[in-house]
Amino acid sequence: MTILHIDMNHPKTIPDRKLGIFSATSIVVANMIGTGIFTTTGILAGYLPGNFWILACWFLGGLIALSGALCYSELATRMPHEGGEYIYLKNLYHPMIGFLTGWTSFFVGFSAPIAAAAISFSSYILAGLNTESTALNPELLKTIVAITTVIIFTLVHYLGIRLGSGIQNILTILKVLIIISLSAAGIMLGSGNLNFISFSSPESGSLMGISVAMIIVMFSYSGWNASTYIAGELKNPRRTLPFSLITGTIIVIILYLSINLFIIKEIPYSEMINIIPVVEIAAVKSMGQWIGKLVGLLIAIALLSSLSAFILIGPRVYYAMALDKLFFPFASRLHPRYKVPGSSIVIQGILAIIMILAGTFEQLLIYMGFALSVFPWLSVYGLFIARKKKIGADSAVEVWGYPVIPVFFLVSSSALMIATFIHRPVESIAALITISAGIPLYLLWTKNIAKAKT
Repeated sequence: MTILHIDMNHPKTIPDRKLGIFSATSIVVANMIGTGIFTTTGILAGYLPGNFWILACWFLGGLIALSGALCYSELATRMPHEGGEYIYLKNLYHPMIGFLTGWTSFFVGFSAPIAAAAISFSSYILAGLNTESTALNPELLKTIVAITTVIIFTLVHYLGIRLGSGIQNILTILKVLIIISLSAAGIMLGSGNLNFISFSSPESGSLMGISVAMIIVMFSYSGWNASTYIAGELKNPRRTLPFSLITGTIIVIILYLSINLFIIKEIPYSEMINIIPVVEIAAVKSMGQWIGKLVGLLIAIALLSSLSAFILIGPRVYYAMALDKLFFPFASRLHPRYKVPGSSIVIQGILAIIMILAGTFEQLLIYMGFALSVFPWLSVYGLFIARKKKIGADSAVEVWGYPVIPVFFLVSSSALMIATFIHRPVESIAALITISAGIPLYLLWTKNIAKAKT
């Protein structure tokens, strides 16, 4: 099998290695903490028999994400180049498999989450600013704010990795501080109590709903592999990649459990079932009515961090694919001054704006979760292949607990994909169709490449 390799020595295609451990870890944290943690706990309550199970699902989801991060730390040090899963899959299996992950990411891995984060940001910021009295239609105003936000952050990341990563770091610090402050203040100052934790509760779901709840939880944990996409821009990737992946994931697990303890402490279980703005409700109950608007503003700031991280990472995948002539040629061009894949950043922003205007992202959450779970499974399984073939053995930081850790991830992910297909067959089939649609495109692309060489 012929494997395509990126020419990492070509002066026109080498990004600058400017990002250190803090920036890499910041990107992981920012990518993971998005709309999910602020909106899904009430939805989980509708599926689970008691609030203990909410904490259990968030903890189990964290373990799965951490096991994936441990495995990716080895893959990333074996193949420390731009592109993340695209690089692993094309080298471990076949270039077509790598192409399919990039193809899927282009539509549902980055552009759609950017759109979702922008819409969520506009919802929270407008609620926090109390814009009900404006003459504009609320939905139109929300759309305008969301589109404007995407344009601003697309421009920020277009102007270079130093500016983009600097703003990313600031937003991530603010996000972490906001979550810690809300959790600590609510737990210490609120009127609720943790004796309210129970295994079962009237008017709630059953243990049969755990599979659906875990699907939602794992979507909220997605992003634990974020720093692998910018491996080519990291200083000392052998040290930086494992640290950022593992530390970033652990930080998020702690933050997720903290914010859920805050919610459970303040809101009776029957009152949170199927309620989306649970963080705002918990804040109002613990610290007074006025805090609701402030929480909206704070969460809006936190969501900007996720939006920024997606805009930063996505173009690096398209860039890596284009270098192998498996994507549009514009994606391989670095800006002569800013040394970033500027064209990819702009196209990604345009696609995100189109998705905002379409306004269908809420219906695609399960679809995205299923589509994006396929390639991490293949990547982790590829760890066994990488060891057998001794790919990057000299630079590898071997995963602790091998083979138990990768097997745990593979079994858990398989169970969740099967559960998703059973409970959400339409969305799952749509996801498989999206992935499969890339196969004829890949064959056409490679056929044209072969003709060009003859």
